[in-house]
Amino acid sequence: MKRRTWLVGTTAGAGALLVGWAALPQRSRVGLASMMVPGEGDFALNGWIKILPDGGVVLAMPRSEMGQGVHTALPQLAAEELDVPLSAVGIEQAGWDAIYGNVALLYGYLPFHPREESREDGFGRVKAGRWLIGKVGRELGVNATGGSSSVADAWEVVRLAAATARASLVGAASLGWKLPAEELQVADGVVTHPSGRRAGYGELARVAAATPPGQVELKDRKQWRVIGRPAPRLDLPPKVNGQARFGIDVRLPGMRYAALRLAPTLGGAPGRIDAAAALAMPGVERLVMLPAYAGSTAGFAMVAGNSWQALQAVQAVQVEWRAGLHARLDSARIARDLEDAVRSREGFTFHSEGDVDGVAREGTRTLEAWYHAPFLAHATLEPMNATARVDGGRVEVWAPTQVPQACREAAARIAGVPLDRVDLHVTFLGGGFGRRLEVDYVAQAVRVAMDVPGVPVQLIWPREEDTTHDFYRPMHVARLRATLDAQGRPVALHVRSAGDAIAPRWMERALPAFAGPVDLPDKTGSEGLFDQPYAISHQRIQHVFTRSGVPVGFWRSVGHSHNAFFMESFIDEIAAEGRQDPLALRRSLLRESPRHLAVLNLAAERAGWDRPPPPGRARGVALHESFGAVVAQVVEVSLQGTAPRVHRVVCAIDCGTVVNPQIVAQQMEGAVVFGLTAALYGRIDIRQGVVQQRNFPDYGMLRLASAPQVETHIVPSEGAPAGVGEPGVPPLAPALAGALFALTGQRHRSLPLVDLA
Repeated sequence: MKRRTWLVGTTAGAGALLVGWAALPQRSRVGLASMMVPGEGDFALNGWIKILPDGGVVLAMPRSEMGQGVHTALPQLAAEELDVPLSAVGIEQAGWDAIYGNVALLYGYLPFHPREESREDGFGRVKAGRWLIGKVGRELGVNATGGSSSVADAWEVVRLAAATARASLVGAASLGWKLPAEELQVADGVVTHPSGRRAGYGELARVAAATPPGQVELKDRKQWRVIGRPAPRLDLPPKVNGQARFGIDVRLPGMRYAALRLAPTLGGAPGRIDAAAALAMPGVERLVMLPAYAGSTAGFAMVAGNSWQALQAVQAVQVEWRAGLHARLDSARIARDLEDAVRSREGFTFHSEGDVDGVAREGTRTLEAWYHAPFLAHATLEPMNATARVDGGRVEVWAPTQVPQACREAAARIAGVPLDRVDLHVTFLGGGFGRRLEVDYVAQAVRVAMDVPGVPVQLIWPREEDTTHDFYRPMHVARLRATLDAQGRPVALHVRSAGDAIAPRWMERALPAFAGPVDLPDKTGSEGLFDQPYAISHQRIQHVFTRSGVPVGFWRSVGHSHNAFFMESFIDEIAAEGRQDPLALRRSLLRESPRHLAVLNLAAERAGWDRPPPPGRARGVALHESFGAVVAQVVEVSLQGTAPRVHRVVCAIDCGTVVNPQIVAQQMEGAVVFGLTAALYGRIDIRQGVVQQRNFPDYGMLRLASAPQVETHIVPSEGAPAGVGEPGVPPLAPALAGALFALTGQRHRSLPLVDLA
């Protein structure tokens, strides 16, 4: 069967379509028409596409919009195959069927890598983990937005669903007019025939719902008119005019507001509480205790008539806190423990080839460096919040979440109701970055609402709680050791890193039914190290998994965010040791990786690497692959006093087939600002179990006046779409560190590069 050809048949009644998808032969991801919510006068043609009476199209949307443009990119896929303008495609929240599960995301976080499939050591566990998570994705449809996977996952299924719907609509016209389908044409949602017959999709939808589509072919890319073209983001107008509804914007009749306060010590709990003064404040109604749940710290919430009253009341409560098990947590001690782990433990070997030890004994020179990356908070613009109503054995939730299915399950567990008694409305997200892959804030909102039955309650986290009770990016330490030949080229590489595993802890919190008793090797700890592209003949890449007790979670670009800093900074050190240009060394090591080399060359060319930078400035370069995309960045920096000032960042990216180049550029710009913030300022310090940073004055952010000029250049590709939202983050820190070394001669091996402590 040709790649773009699919056989489609009817099943279980008129209009119910079952499509065999090559990637998942046991499941249909196009689905049944009954999976979409019916509306007056509209007709669902499958589980993804519905036609309105006026000919408009509604696409079932299973992914959350958090600024990454997915509510535009996925409609572009549908518009292309349906031959309608992008403006004709609207969206509605998808249901909970398995067809909406994000298989691409789950495979992105499997504890294995293709380079490991030939290994015997650990392969049994790796293979079992791959099978289990793949089965979860296919059969249960884990609905999540993350891992820069939304377009990659939807790439074939949404186009196929739209093409299937188009075929049924054309078939309906063919049957009604008694004309061959191949003589009909479609443009702007209107089916026409040279004889003059014409009908819009809205007129054809009723018959199309009962018309088998027959053989369905996806368009050849030469026919594309929407995919690959810049298009304005559909979510921008409502965000500009105030119509957009984020979680914190939800307003319902009779709604109450709640603010929480959690134990200052991670894992602590309230002891004696005196809430008399708080309860006497205007508008304040009640105190609700909040037990620890889904990795959260215990505390309490105050319910009031408006958010200001709740925020004031929760601070007025007199409480004696119990420190709990983690009162001795100290980030400085954790850093020392990680260094000891690297020295004393081998950890899990993610990749091994050649004879690293033998080459090291015979090598000319050995270069070794240690690198450190701190805990980091997510610091989303919109703090954690959710609105819940519990009434008559039903739960209704409004939440800005990346994991709607997991939130429903958490709400059901807290309220003690069956899952089908929980309704969830996903709002816009005011930033996600992985923090909203967690379910703690939704569970807390449901618990508060249970004490106010029948009344919707919006729970809001104060910024201080958001910063001090995050699920942080883990602290990591790495030792990199290279053996160099007489020309200063690396011939052997040994990397051993240490840090907490993320995936097993997240599974325990968000998908407890699938959390195993024994942790599988979490590839996020070593990603970007074991799969780096450089042609070094002898390699051994290891990671020591630890469990510090600090709550850790996914953070934008996950392990790549620090491992790129380790690897690319070390490549710079190798270049300096061999008196080579850092760009030239990379080029020589990419002789077997033409895709990476093309990206690197494009960034260097557009940045003018071969020309001197302006006086007082220097440049650094870094290259990294993550989430299927390859990104190279050249950073141009100067010093203002002792502080770095980044003037320009030139990005080149190969992310496969591009759906909307404008969105790619936007995501690179956002990634640069996000990555630059972390590189310059980001750190979380813990002393005696208490997070020291509380708000933006001590958890610094890049200011608008310091934002650099960002240029994005896309490498043309016909490959399947890869990630875009996260791959722009990892190269930024090492490119900046390299530029600072070129400017000052000082080598930076620890993040952040500017110490605000």
